[in-house]
Amino acid sequence: MIDLREVRSVTEFQRNIKEYVGRLKENKTPLVLTVNGRAELVVQDAESYQLILERLERAETVAAIRRGMNDAEEGRMIPLKDAAAKLRAKHGL
Repeated sequence: MIDLREVRSVTEFQRNIKEYVGRLKENKTPLVLTVNGRAELVVQDAESYQLILERLERAETVAAIRRGMNDAEEGRMIPLKDAAAKLRAKHGL
């Protein structure tokens, strides 16, 4: 969740960029930047961003596995030999 105490204008960020970059790396807390009083950008350190991407990928994988398990439980599947034949025909193998 974004900490509403970490909202700054783009102008303030530009004036004090070194300070903010150091703070972002240290605190691992994203910073919301505003333009004309409206939230426009979120800035965060690269390590925290990478962690978010990894968590998203994991969550998407778990969701796909759950969908597959649900399909199997509901009988929405085809035998392997039929699936292989469809793939061979589709790709001209």
